[in-house]
Formats: sequence, C-alpha cells, structure tokens
Amino acid sequence: MPTTLQDQLVVAISSRALFDFEEENRLFEAGDARAYMQLQLDKLDQPAAPGVAFSLVKKLLAFNAGGAKRVEVVMLSRNDPVSGMRVFRSARAHGLAQIQRGVFTQGRDPYHYLKPLGAHLFLSANGADVAQALALGHPAAQVATQAVRASDAHPGEVRIAFDGDAVLFSDEAERVFQSDGLDAFQSHEVEKADLPLPPGPFQPFLAALHRLQLAGGEAMRVRTALVTARSAPANERPIKTLMQWGVAVDEAMFLGGLPKGEFLREFQPDFFFDDQTGHIEHAARHVPAGHVAAGVTNLSVARATPRRRRGSKTA
Repeated sequence: MPTTLQDQLVVAISSRALFDFEEENRLFEAGDARAYMQLQLDKLDQPAAPGVAFSLVKKLLAFNAGGAKRVEVVMLSRNDPVSGMRVFRSARAHGLAQIQRGVFTQGRDPYHYLKPLGAHLFLSANGADVAQALALGHPAAQVATQAVRASDAHPGEVRIAFDGDAVLFSDEAERVFQSDGLDAFQSHEVEKADLPLPPGPFQPFLAALHRLQLAGGEAMRVRTALVTARSAPANERPIKTLMQWGVAVDEAMFLGGLPKGEFLREFQPDFFFDDQTGHIEHAARHVPAGHVAAGVTNLSVARATPRRRRGSKTA
C-alpha cells in the first residue's frame, strides 16, 4: 500500500514559525546566504529555541500518542537543505521526533507543495508566501514572530482562537460594513440571520480540528473559541452558520469592538488567527498570533487606500 496522509490533520510549517531563527534570519534578509548557511552549520548541534507556533505543534502531535496517526507536521521552508539538518535536529532535541518530513527550497517559493501535501494549515513568517497560499485556497497565516509564547497551563488541551469574518467566514458582511457602515451591517446581518455565511479561508481547518476532536482520546482535547468584535444582534448568524456546518466552538466572545488581547490572555490559546494586523499586533502582546491576509480589509491595505475608522463591528 502506498504511503498516504489521508485522514490526518496536516500542518505545514516554516522553520521560523516553529523555532526562533530570528538571529539567523537577519543574515538571510541581508542577502548574505553563504553567511546564513555557515551560521546554521556552525550551530548544527545547538538546538534552536522554540518559536511562536511550537506549543501548537507539540500539542497537536500529542494526538498521535499510542501509535495513532491523526496529525502530520511537515516542515515547508525557504531554508536550504543544509539548514534543514539543524531544523530536524532541533525538533528531535525538543521531543518532536515525529516531524520527519520536510521540503526545503533554498529561497524559492514553497507554497506550491501545499497541494500535494493536502495541508489543512500553513504557518510561515513570510507574508508573501502566506498571501500566495491563501490565494490558492489553503488556510494560511503569517506568524507574528514577536508574539509571546503560549502558556503551559493547559497541557491536555490544544487551544485555538479564531476571528470570524474573513477567517472562519467569508468577508461578505465585512464588505457591507466597509462600504455602508455599522447600521447597514447590523441590518444586513439581522435580515440574513437564518442564511449561513459562506465559508472563509479557515473553515476547512476548523472542520479538520472538529474531526480531530471527535477522534481524540482522554489524553488530549481540542478547545476552540470564536473571538469577534461583532455584538448582538449580529451574533446570531455566525452561530447558526456553525450549526449548519455541523461544527461547534467551545467558547464565543462577541466583544463589540473591545480590544481582543486581554480576553485572549484569559482564554490562553496556543494560537489565535485574525485578518487585521492591528488585532494581531495587540493580541501578540498576550498570546501567539498569526495574520490571515484575506478579505476586503487586506485588499484595501494592499491597494494603499485610506481605511475607515473601525466601529463596534470589527471582526
């Protein structure tokens, strides 16, 4: 029988998302590839420190306890193959010997390999790679490398928090807010409360997490949260949409424009996904976070158009 990753949750992750390679990366970005490779080679036997997504990966791999094959983590990196040796050695040194697959492209675009991997999630510190992955239909986020590391208070749970519009759901409602304002947005969502929102870029990842949750044992659990700046009466449509998808979240926070960071600090996620850089910058002071460059808000930023002042809708 051929080897397959079918029926597993597949996470593709870059070296800088999993480990702290910021010192080495400064050489790489300076254009000194030879010095970068030499530094990695000099540090071959020195395990890299855990990075922002380390806790998320470690906990997801714990679902494979007892020989189960529920989660696969694959390195997908612009690093060169020589540097890849240090990545795998660092993984083994930190108890992540299950990470055995990797693609190292030596500076070339790596996102093309997400399709043959069947990846449910791509985490990278490279914004351009994330944007291309999203454009190709893959759930992807740019890791905020400056973010604080995850709490170790919940060793038996992998905790993941999601924004709503343009992350779990499409940016349909966000477009109404951007073009017509808060009152029009509220009316739109009340009028369509019974009509499910179209899926957003992270709906497949949430569905895969739900399957993992159902398959998990007593040793590890999944706990998810919807953290949105929506407020009543616009709270109903997201919940009804999740029910229609047959997927549940454990917690839902309708914050009405309040800053999300302090609430996320209390939830203590291993990772938080949001489409707005402002939210990510604030959340990163408290929890591991990643930017999902999707939806009309990021389209507006890419075109360098003036942004409206956000009201209590901000999702």
